[in-house]
Amino acid sequence: MKTVLITGASGGIGTRLRALLKGVYPELRLSDMTKPANLAAGENFVQADLSNMAEVEKAVTGVDGIVHLGGFSVEGPWETILNANIIGCYNLFEAAHRKGVKRVVFASSNHAVGFYPRQRKIGTDEPVRPDSRYGISKAFGEAVGAFYAFKHGMRVTNIRIGNFGDMPLDKRRLSIWLKPEDLVQLVRIGLDHPDLKYEIFYGGSDNDRSWWDNETAFRYGYKPTGRSEAMLAEALAGQAKLPADPIGDWFQGGPFCSAEYDGDKNPSSY
Repeated sequence: MKTVLITGASGGIGTRLRALLKGVYPELRLSDMTKPANLAAGENFVQADLSNMAEVEKAVTGVDGIVHLGGFSVEGPWETILNANIIGCYNLFEAAHRKGVKRVVFASSNHAVGFYPRQRKIGTDEPVRPDSRYGISKAFGEAVGAFYAFKHGMRVTNIRIGNFGDMPLDKRRLSIWLKPEDLVQLVRIGLDHPDLKYEIFYGGSDNDRSWWDNETAFRYGYKPTGRSEAMLAEALAGQAKLPADPIGDWFQGGPFCSAEYDGDKNPSSY
């Protein structure tokens, strides 16, 4: 990889990731609707709205690999999710195919499988159970990636990101916390591993309480260094400040599940 494009480069994960990838690849191309602050040597910016195919094609031209973080990063109205995360995701993969991009790492989300109960450990072969319109868009992105991988030979990695940050902020995030440096490991596997064709990884660190079987990522050499249990006291202190949420506390997706929920009042039947 000589030139790597990061979409959504002005967002929280994009800003952190570009700093951690500095010097790993000769050139980072950054794309977003707003220009990131403090462009560094070896970085260049191409403004692009993901819903505009012409702008996306311009952004992907001449790159070897893409880390696709762009889109709407939380739950939102359908029209917002549709344009940013569904049309935008299709445009990204289609433009990458047209321009001969070899690899795409797609930032999927734990919310693609948020309606699994916390008592159940799941692998990457379980059917999706999105907990929101946002989760639907991430399940869609994984499907689009599969299409371009198996139809057109693109190498695609989907990372179901848990909670990215310096520490887990509550009890739920003890199970899904992702240390920034561990995300870098997963991204680099997706961009560089010679044997990878199409895979789904869970974006979680070495969490004792994890709900996920991440064997697929381990098979490609993933060795997470973050341990959420080391910050147990801080996470439980954060949990104590949260209101009771019987539905959200049952499912892996937390408040994304309880928002707008009018399903079975006995979630243990799921």
